[in-house]
Amino acid sequence: MNLESAKQVFFEESFELLAAMEDALLAVETSTGDLRREYLNAMFRAVHTIKGSAGLFGLDDVVAFTHLGESVLDRVRDEALPLTVSLIQLLFATRDHIGAMVEAVRQGRSVPHDLTLEAQLHACLQPDAEREPAAAPMTRVAGPTVEVETDGDHVVSSEHWHISLRFGPDVLRNGMDPISFIRYLASLGRIVYLTTLYDSLPELLPMDPESCYLGFEIEFDAAPHVDKLAIENVFEFVRDDSQIRILPPHSHISEYIRLIREIPEGATRLGDILVRGGALTPSELDEVLGIQREAAESGDHRPLGAILVEQQLAPPQAVAAALDKQREHQAQKTREHRTVRMDASRLDSLIDLVGELVIAGAAAQLSASKTGNNGLIESVASLVGLVEQIRDEALSLRMVPVGDIFNRFPRVVRDAAHELGKQIRLDISGEDTELDKSMVERLGDPLVHLVRNAIDHGIESADVRQLRGKAEVGTVWLNAFHESGSVVIEVGDDGGGLDTQRIRARAIERGLIDADVVMSERETWQLVFEPGFSTAETVTSLSGRGVGMDVVKRNIEALKGSIEVDSSAGEGTIVRLRMPLTLAIIDGFRVGVGAASFVIPLDMVLECLDLPLSEVSDARHYLNLRGEVLPYLLLRDLFEVEAAASARQAVVVVQYGNLRAGLVVDRLEGELQAVIKPLGQLFRGVRGLAGSTILGSGAVALVLDVPDLISRAASSEQRTYEPRNSLVELPRPGREG
Repeated sequence: MNLESAKQVFFEESFELLAAMEDALLAVETSTGDLRREYLNAMFRAVHTIKGSAGLFGLDDVVAFTHLGESVLDRVRDEALPLTVSLIQLLFATRDHIGAMVEAVRQGRSVPHDLTLEAQLHACLQPDAEREPAAAPMTRVAGPTVEVETDGDHVVSSEHWHISLRFGPDVLRNGMDPISFIRYLASLGRIVYLTTLYDSLPELLPMDPESCYLGFEIEFDAAPHVDKLAIENVFEFVRDDSQIRILPPHSHISEYIRLIREIPEGATRLGDILVRGGALTPSELDEVLGIQREAAESGDHRPLGAILVEQQLAPPQAVAAALDKQREHQAQKTREHRTVRMDASRLDSLIDLVGELVIAGAAAQLSASKTGNNGLIESVASLVGLVEQIRDEALSLRMVPVGDIFNRFPRVVRDAAHELGKQIRLDISGEDTELDKSMVERLGDPLVHLVRNAIDHGIESADVRQLRGKAEVGTVWLNAFHESGSVVIEVGDDGGGLDTQRIRARAIERGLIDADVVMSERETWQLVFEPGFSTAETVTSLSGRGVGMDVVKRNIEALKGSIEVDSSAGEGTIVRLRMPLTLAIIDGFRVGVGAASFVIPLDMVLECLDLPLSEVSDARHYLNLRGEVLPYLLLRDLFEVEAAASARQAVVVVQYGNLRAGLVVDRLEGELQAVIKPLGQLFRGVRGLAGSTILGSGAVALVLDVPDLISRAASSEQRTYEPRNSLVELPRPGREG
């Protein structure tokens, strides 16, 4: 067994369990009844599983701390400890500390200790006179089943076993003495109370003196070592002919539930779980299975659990715990069958190989076309089609739902709202939208910053919201969706919106703009992404220092994404992140200018049209596209391609978000699969280029940065080309980029 591989699985599972625990903690605050109990069970299972796994690797510190947390959760489940707001906060801290301990082990650091937290958890385990009354209702819930088979006058104590005996009519005839069994029972403890039942006794004339009509209700104080099976064995010789019900003391019910919960994986059937937990004996299981079979034969298909409760063979609480255990096992089994864990580096290697396969396929297709052999061309085309399918499947392995990031925000919003004393609801939608795994991992921090900013600066206090006629509870939302080959992630709030005048005033004060500069609202909003910019009057623990928004923008742009702001005074703000779907392999559209080839992401191409001759010498660079003004760029001029323009140039209309622009090229060379390679040192920093790719001929083509080109086309100021581009020599066919 590879211990390191097993450890990696432990780390991943631990973080998944901690995420589930956090979800349950967030939900348990507003839940009641069975739902709350289910959330508590989920938390307990998470901590218990981490403890067990940590023990396998000898992580004693983790085991000790998780045992402490598990014990507290167990008391909460048993209602021996009330679930207060402060206790929930303590459990959040416990969850975080377990995460810190596991992360420390993963990174090879010493495991941290939080003595204050440990002391608080220990305090929760101390007997507390004030808490004991709260524990009582939980231990008395099974009461009714104890009394059912009495003669109606006797109420059984919750501290003793209750044994209900109905001897069969042939017991005396078989030479058995019912009283001897009672005497033997007394040897295992003390008979506290015994009621003899005569309800089966017939009238004198039909009475058979050799038949037994006796029954007993017994309250029994068993010795400490005596369990249900031992009591049942007392009546072993009359078991088949008699009806025997053995009801445990209430304290034993809690013990059964604990044992059932601690049963390791393996038992999947309800009866087996109850037998292993001690709540049911094998003889009782045989009896109830027999009852179930007979009922099924008569068309009554009741579940085993219902029959167990009805026949009083097992306490309802123990049956419920066994059903929980059964569901937990089935869920675990389903998860195991549905997912395969894999090292991410192996996936990256697969993607790299698929990329090489795509390039090799394109080269084979080009070579085949040169031969003029139709059979070969057709075969290679089929091969390339399969490569495309493999590419799509391989890339889909890297795609993960954005919900993987969104799931962390209920906790972020809760903590921030508590800290600021605001009431905030979080709405999440579009969490199934998929994005490249590498991108998802790097989006977490920027989104956290945007959400905290929305809570701190966007959402008003309850008083202000009331004055403005808004609901006291503010709303922050996260949304994700696909649009034009991109994934758009929105962070919005229904707060006060951006104060454009205030932003402008602060920008002038900081010297970012001159006082006489005319700017649109959108341009003014972009100032919040300037380093150190802040309009906050006070600095809070969350924000206000002007540190972060510039980092957010830089991180998003590093992922080839863009960020835009939409705001309405008094109604709220939306920050919109637009990210490329994947960074690895794309479907592209190849165009040519002179001897150079360029690739445009196919998802961004709307249509192609001829450039009207009347526009060739027009310096305005605007087209009338069916009544709409379409700005365009001449790639020849933009990248200073030294070649005469073709007599018939084409315009490729591209779209990014709501913006459109035209790119004027010499040739349209068709679709291709482009394996995106990073730009060489020479091209880094050149605007308008997103990467490079290798063509089937071995030549290098540059992948265009469409969002940047559209932005430049739409801005008359930026359509004056940057001087540094003129210093760049474009790659020629056959040269590396």
